[in-house]
Amino acid sequence: MESSDISSSEEHEHAPSDTTDEPHLVIRLIQCHHCARPLRTPLRLPCGNTVCRECLPPVRQRTGITYPVAEGREQGFTCYWEGTDRCVGEHCVGDCGVDVLLGKLAGVFGGVLAGPDNISQDVSNDDGRSLLWRSSEKGRVEIAHLKRRGWLEGIYALALEGRLPSDASEVVYKDPQIADGHAESRDLVHYQALRDSLRAELDCQVCYALILDPMTTPCGHTFCQKCVARVLDHTDLCPICRRKLGMPTSLKEEPMNRAVAHLIDQFFPEQVATRRETVAQDEMGTDLDKNLPLFVCTLSFPTMPTFLHVFEARYRLMIRRVVENGNGKFGMVMVNRRSRTQPGQLENAPFMQYGTLLMIERYELLPDGRSLVVATGISRFKILDSSMLDGYHVAKTERVDDISLAEEERLESMETSAESTEPLPEGNTAEPSLDSMSTQQLLLTAREFLTNQRRSGAPWLHPRVMLAYGPIPTDASRFPWWFASIMPISEEEKYRILTATSVRERLKISARWARQLEARDWWVHALSSILAS
Repeated sequence: MESSDISSSEEHEHAPSDTTDEPHLVIRLIQCHHCARPLRTPLRLPCGNTVCRECLPPVRQRTGITYPVAEGREQGFTCYWEGTDRCVGEHCVGDCGVDVLLGKLAGVFGGVLAGPDNISQDVSNDDGRSLLWRSSEKGRVEIAHLKRRGWLEGIYALALEGRLPSDASEVVYKDPQIADGHAESRDLVHYQALRDSLRAELDCQVCYALILDPMTTPCGHTFCQKCVARVLDHTDLCPICRRKLGMPTSLKEEPMNRAVAHLIDQFFPEQVATRRETVAQDEMGTDLDKNLPLFVCTLSFPTMPTFLHVFEARYRLMIRRVVENGNGKFGMVMVNRRSRTQPGQLENAPFMQYGTLLMIERYELLPDGRSLVVATGISRFKILDSSMLDGYHVAKTERVDDISLAEEERLESMETSAESTEPLPEGNTAEPSLDSMSTQQLLLTAREFLTNQRRSGAPWLHPRVMLAYGPIPTDASRFPWWFASIMPISEEEKYRILTATSVRERLKISARWARQLEARDWWVHALSSILAS
């Protein structure tokens, strides 16, 4: 059939019901992009797209990647959406997981549109209706004659057989010249049945309202994005199955569940708009990032404790307010001792632009008004603007987050493979460049330095220090914060690690510190030996 046949037919071109819009777009919501059938055991991909488990692209071994160390990260594949704005292209098998909610939603479609109650006695009879579309894969117009009474039923049947591509374009609905409207009435009934059944599955199990900006966890459960962030503020366990989430505390780089989001937008647009308006009103004037109290003193780091003796009147007031409002959060920023202006640095600011958000863990008020505070770093921020409040600074800030794990892995693979292709000069005995080392090698380099320092009795590794900050971390993401907290170097040097947005970059800085201190200790030891002789 030629493409012109779409518009030249003498049959009536039917405009589907306003309620169901175009039925093929409704069915497309639960179609697999690869096989075009309704999703079966849907797998959530790291880019937010979904395919059937059996439709996962061929996997291959990944090379040049040592961080993070987790099961399933040794295999990867090229995504079907590679090269689009929806996907970076390369995924790790360990980042994919069963989508529990989408599996239920696909089952709802099957129950409503393919159940025994929806198959009439004359289901095998051709009622004269047909569907035409252009296939992007075959590049030609295709046609299918429908045998069910409703458009939704008929198109769902085509999807079950894999006959209607999920990206079919120029779709035309054709009715006999005399239509009795029965198909339209069945569609209205089925659409409402779908809507009612789907709504029962779409409440977030944290806020118990319609899911807004659906985000699916590695264990396969879906919640509102803001609800996932709220959970991560307190625990790393899924609210439903109690499995470890293993998600970053920042969800900026985490994609929405596209299939669930599109389905909610299709069936419940008014409720979504109402939810967004309500959330926006609740957040107005209560955003801590717009009015964060600042303690201008020293450097603090995420996950690490900070010990404070608060004696200045302005900070006594600030800490008391932080404790009394029940929030317990404030920002710690380093004094700008050299009054230096960096790119993006606030002009004439007495503090550096990057800092750490702290949560008070212990607060002891002394009889004379002074207090002892133990706080733990939660996250980093960048100051956008600041003002004074009763003698202390408050600031408008934005959160600083790391690059995604996929970008982290790409960075390691790119750097190590590039370095490995460059031949070393003959007889070269110098230490390998930090760029050429894997992320795990960088971690081992810094840890080996610490082991040697402890053996030699370094005073900055006193047992009291280890008691305060804990044992040497084996987690590559946490190690640099611990290392920077105890290192006997200037805060100006440590500040570099606070602004880095890659685990690998922070480990390179840590390994560089280790090499520099090792070299310094060697020269000190050599000089002492010379003077003694």
